[in-house]
Amino acid sequence: MDSSLKPAGNLHNDPSAPGENEYPSGFPQSICDDVPQQKYLCSNCNNVLNEARQTLCGHRYCLACVSWLVSNNNNLVCKMCKEEDPSSESETSILTSDNLFSDAAINKEILELKVHCANQGCSWRSILKDFEEHQGQCEYALIPCNIGCGHMVLRKALACHLEKACPNNMSVCPACCHSMRPIELQTHSCNSLGEEKTDKKQRKGKSNTLPGSKEKEYCVFSEVGCTFKGTTEKLRVHENSSHVGHLQLLLRAATTTSSDLQATPLTAPAQGKENRAMDEQLPHLRDTLSGLRLHWDMGLSKGEGELETEGGDGRNSSAAHSLRDDDQVTILLDLGRQIDTLQQRVQISENIISVLNREVEKTQLSMKAVERENQSNQEMIYHLEIKVTEQEHRMARKDLVISSMKQSLSAHQEVSYDGTFIWRLSDLSTKMKEAVSSHGNRPNLYSPAFYTARYGFKVCMRLYLNGDGVGKGTHISLFFVIMKGEYDLLLSWPFKHKVTFFLLDQNHREHVIDAFRPDLTSSSFQRPVSDMNVASGCPLFFPLGKLHSPKHAYLKDDTIFIKCVVDTSS
Repeated sequence: MDSSLKPAGNLHNDPSAPGENEYPSGFPQSICDDVPQQKYLCSNCNNVLNEARQTLCGHRYCLACVSWLVSNNNNLVCKMCKEEDPSSESETSILTSDNLFSDAAINKEILELKVHCANQGCSWRSILKDFEEHQGQCEYALIPCNIGCGHMVLRKALACHLEKACPNNMSVCPACCHSMRPIELQTHSCNSLGEEKTDKKQRKGKSNTLPGSKEKEYCVFSEVGCTFKGTTEKLRVHENSSHVGHLQLLLRAATTTSSDLQATPLTAPAQGKENRAMDEQLPHLRDTLSGLRLHWDMGLSKGEGELETEGGDGRNSSAAHSLRDDDQVTILLDLGRQIDTLQQRVQISENIISVLNREVEKTQLSMKAVERENQSNQEMIYHLEIKVTEQEHRMARKDLVISSMKQSLSAHQEVSYDGTFIWRLSDLSTKMKEAVSSHGNRPNLYSPAFYTARYGFKVCMRLYLNGDGVGKGTHISLFFVIMKGEYDLLLSWPFKHKVTFFLLDQNHREHVIDAFRPDLTSSSFQRPVSDMNVASGCPLFFPLGKLHSPKHAYLKDDTIFIKCVVDTSS
């Protein structure tokens, strides 16, 4: 088998290619408002891709096109690959079901292409995503007649076609048995009486044909003008479906008989002859009415009871009186015509309803497809919401880590490794109020940690703005704290270096200075066993009354600076 693809325009010449309607190709380029890009076209049918599938070689095909090609050809080489380089054949250019995958990205782009309806007279415009749904509802689309006459009609003209022009939508006149269109039947009038008068004896002889015989028989109402003739089976169907027409024939026969009886008075011989003629006709009327009674599924109301005779019980005078009642005859004739007209309208309505039912079924299928797509979208949205929530949690955790890292970085940037540290305390008035209103809880502040050397002691300062111990309420108390450090195992204990505190005068005139040497026997200067030792220092470091001294700038812009120096040389 030839391993090459045939051009889309020559598919009908290729015996291995599908027929004209064997598979649905892509969307015609003519419906696009703008000329579609090459990447949107099928490599086989050259139409806009319908459910695009991409091959390993990178070319794209409609799902229906490539499915047909793969199922009907072995080792088929991609047409585009062969056109680009006829001499090269690789595994990636062979079309197989395993080498195809859905191209969701290109499908999404294609469904957003701007298109219009190609049906003449239709002004619909939208995107390709809505094209197929519109085609199933377009009033200007040509569709086949739903009862199989073979004609193609506009969807909006289908009802009119069924009513006026469809050759398959024919109705039979129950009176004369002629076939005609519904609109013709509404205005049709016929005179079945006297149209075809044949020898009664010949009809009677043919009506005695055995049941099941293929010979044609006359209708039992042929005596009053019915011209139907057919096999036993067709005759039975005709008699069961033509009650109204037969009733009209009977009424016409009754009217004719009544008119004859009411004609100019006859002479005695003539009147006797007429009576004998009536006597001959009445049995036929009774037989006909009896046949009608057998074939009708339901009896008529008052009019039928007045028309039917009561059999051979001698009540011929009552039947004759009923037949002469012109008013009742007229009413029944009008009733028969109305019933006939209604039957034709019902038949037309049934045809129209059949068409509408098919359209409703198409719409329901479209709605189900939309519901499935909507459900799929809802599931996708649900999964995306879960992923978004997970990402938000991850971002929150990352924010915490970043915040912690910033704090750590800030602390490392403030750390001193030479035993000297300057502590800046801003917003001092607020901190002082908090210290005064502590109600004996002795609020205190800790400075950031600093080191006496790069691998030396880890220390910090502890400050009581409202004093502590003997300095409570009168002085600022400042203490020195030894903390548990990373290099304590390498250091010499107890801590024995001189510590000096400074409250800096921001006018550079007179700093407050206080110093002390560690008590080597105090636990405050031994190697820490917890995070920090007991603080030790100066409870009367600085009087609170001098904090706002006009000569000095210990407090400036609501900020003070405290300096600590550890003398590691001693």
